[in-house]
Amino acid sequence: MTAVATPAILRVNGTRIVSGDETVILRGFGLGGWMNMENFISGYAGSESQQRRALHRTLGDEGYRRFFDRFLHDFFTDDDAALMASLGLNSLRVPFNYRHFEDDSAPFEIKREGFELLDRVVDACGRHGIYTILDLHAVPGSQNQHWHSDNPTQWAHFWSQRQFQDRVVHLWEQIAEHYRGNAWVAGYNPINEPADAHGDSIGPFYRRLEAAIRSVDPDHILFLDGNRYSTQFDQLGDPLPNCVYTAHDYALPGFVDGGPYPGTSRGQHVDRDVVEQTFLTRTAYMRETGTPIWVGEFGPVYTGDARRDDERFQLLEDQLGIYRRHEASWALWTYKDIGLQGLVSARPDSGYLTRIRPVLEKKARLGVDSWGSTDAQVRDVLDPIEDLFEREFPEFAPYPWGAKRWIHGHVRHVMLAEAMVDEFARAFAGVTPDEAESLAQDFSLERCQVRTRLARILQQDSER
Repeated sequence: MTAVATPAILRVNGTRIVSGDETVILRGFGLGGWMNMENFISGYAGSESQQRRALHRTLGDEGYRRFFDRFLHDFFTDDDAALMASLGLNSLRVPFNYRHFEDDSAPFEIKREGFELLDRVVDACGRHGIYTILDLHAVPGSQNQHWHSDNPTQWAHFWSQRQFQDRVVHLWEQIAEHYRGNAWVAGYNPINEPADAHGDSIGPFYRRLEAAIRSVDPDHILFLDGNRYSTQFDQLGDPLPNCVYTAHDYALPGFVDGGPYPGTSRGQHVDRDVVEQTFLTRTAYMRETGTPIWVGEFGPVYTGDARRDDERFQLLEDQLGIYRRHEASWALWTYKDIGLQGLVSARPDSGYLTRIRPVLEKKARLGVDSWGSTDAQVRDVLDPIEDLFEREFPEFAPYPWGAKRWIHGHVRHVMLAEAMVDEFARAFAGVTPDEAESLAQDFSLERCQVRTRLARILQQDSER
C-alpha cells in the first residue's frame, strides 16, 4: 500500500473546512455499534450496560473477556478502512461510550485501554487517507433520553448534575491531550444528540467545554451537535471559533415505519423538495452564521422488500445530491450491523445470528427496538394507555417528542426491553470461551456481506 501523505490539521475557514488552503468535504460513515453498542445494531435488548452485565453472568469471566476482546478487535480493522477508501470516502465518525475510559466506581481515573482501542482505528483510517471524528456518544448520567446514550430510564440526568459534567470536561481534556497534533483526527464531536429538556444548560456547558479543550489543544475542530437530538440551535448563542455545528437529517420515509417515497409518511407527504426543505430548515443556523455544514447522521433503514428498498435507495441518492449542491459534509449511519442499515452486515447464516434469531423475532413481535421495529403487534397494550392519557392528561407533552412517543419509550423500549435482557443472554448459555470468541468473529469483514447497491451509490457519488 502506498503511504498517504500527512495533511495539515483541518480547520474552519468561514463556510469551509480546509486543510491548508484546500477545501475538504468530509464524506463517510458513523461506526455505530463498536465502542458504543446499540441494540438494533448487534441484536440485544435494552441498553449496552444491561446487555454486558447479563452476558457476563452467562459467559463467565473468560468467555465474556474473549468475546468482547475479539468483537472490539474485529469490528473495524485495516480491511474495513480499505473498503471505505475504495468507495472514495474520506471520513469516519467514531462513537464511543465513556465507560471505555472511566468507571463509575472510580470517576476521573482514566483507563488507557480506551485510547488503545481508538488509536487502532484512527491509525488504520489514517493509513488509508481517512479522517476520524471522535464522538462521545454516551456520557455519565446520559445526555439524552434513549438507548443510544446507554440510558435504560428515559431520564437525561447529565444536564442537572455538575458531577457528570465535570467528568466529561476532564475526559475531553485527556482526549485532547492525547490527540493534539494528530492531523488524521478531523476533530472532536463532544456530545452526541444532546437533549437538555430545559435548554438552559447546553449553551453554557458548550462554552465551558470549548475553553477546556482549547487550553489543551487549540487546533482541532469541535463538531457541536444542536439540542433536541441535533435539530435545535437557537439555545447555543453565537458560534464559537473553529467549530462546526452538526445537524442530523433522518427523513421520514427512511424510518422502519416510513411510507412510500415519494408519498405519505406519518401523515405527511414527502418528496425530494420536502427532503431538501427539511435539510434547509435543519441547517439554517449554519447558513445564518456562515459556518460549515456537517450532517452528522442520516440514512434510511432497509426492509428486505425490493420495491420499498428501491424507494429508500432513491431517498438516499436524493439526500446525497442535496448535500453536494450545498457543499455539506456528511456521515451516513451506520457502517456495520446485523442487516438493518449497514454497508456491511453479519451474514444471516452466521453462528451469531443463528443463535440469537429467536430473540430477534420476539423483539420484532413486541416492538422492543425503537429504531428497528414497530408497534403493530402490541397495539392491544398501547391503545388503552394512549386513550387514557388523551382523556386524563390531554395537555401532557413531555420532552422531547410528546406523550405518544414517551409512552412507547416506557412500555416498549424500557419495560419490555429490560424484560428481554436476560432472554438475550440465555441464548449464549453453554457457550465455551472458544465458541464465544468465534461468535464475535462473525463481525469481521471477511465473515460479513456487503450491501452492494449501497456501495455502488456511494462510489458513484464520490466520482461526481
